[in-house]
Amino acid sequence: MENKAKGFSYVKTPYNYISYFKDGSWTEGVLREEDTLTIAATSTSLHYGQQAFEGLKAYRRKDGDINLFRVIDNAKRFQTSCERMMMPKVPLDIFIEAVKKTVLANHEFVPPYGTGATLYIRPFMIGVGNNLGLRPAPEYIFSVIVSPVEKYFEGPAKPVDMITSEIDRAAPFGTGHVKVGGNYAASLYAQVEARKKGFADTIFLDPKTHTKIEEVGAANFFAITKQKAYITPKSPSILNSITNRSLRYIARHMLNLDVEETDIFIDKLDHIDEAGACGTAAIVTPIGTIEHLGHIHKFKCHKEMGPVTKQLLDIITGIQVGDINDPSNWITVLKPNE
Repeated sequence: MENKAKGFSYVKTPYNYISYFKDGSWTEGVLREEDTLTIAATSTSLHYGQQAFEGLKAYRRKDGDINLFRVIDNAKRFQTSCERMMMPKVPLDIFIEAVKKTVLANHEFVPPYGTGATLYIRPFMIGVGNNLGLRPAPEYIFSVIVSPVEKYFEGPAKPVDMITSEIDRAAPFGTGHVKVGGNYAASLYAQVEARKKGFADTIFLDPKTHTKIEEVGAANFFAITKQKAYITPKSPSILNSITNRSLRYIARHMLNLDVEETDIFIDKLDHIDEAGACGTAAIVTPIGTIEHLGHIHKFKCHKEMGPVTKQLLDIITGIQVGDINDPSNWITVLKPNE
């Protein structure tokens, strides 16, 4: 079995899934080989950002079967995002079946067990049709594309350096809690500026007071305190990260740590030993330092991934590939040869 991934870049696979919403209902979804779309130039997704997307992965097991990780939770979050953007919800069973069909149709592109590479899955919806004015689109496209991707880091992940930004990623009571393109487009300027200065990414602070950590680039923030508690920011403008929820479960139920969603003030970080970002791409990225207004805070575990972070990463990746028992019905097993 060949690993066809090329870094974290898009690799065209044989099939993708597509369905259309017209006249109040979804057409039967089909698999197709073409990976481009032809849409009206006046589509609301192009002019007004009416769209939403998801990100999840398929993992090759040791026995050759394929694991989907928490696909039902991605389906539910996608519904929340679509509802917020005034788009029709994709029924949970249709979303899950679309993901399954697309993965199985491209099963030869799921990288081999033990490589650390995976099949990245991107379901998305866009508003289409002739609609020059600002109003919900008359029609919608729901599609699922996939691509094999390598591990986000080569070798053990080393702690990275971050810097805070004066730019807001999302507004209070805006769209920060849902997975829509506008949030990510709004973060690009700060991300590029941070990388120009030699930092890995940006720490976004709360938009109201600019005193509390909210997110890290396109990922959630978490930390391990000196008292060995797992803490993560609580805010209505933070994406409901499935990876973060999984890490919280592992911390509480498998490592017996205290877990708390709480305010994490940028100028009060001395109680933290380990810090990190978590999301679908890298799963866990350890953070070594954060620069804020010229002051650099260095965490205790700034040279190597901290021991608790390493435990969390080992357990979640073990569950994803099937080496550790599924603790809470997170895994859907696909059998490509049946």
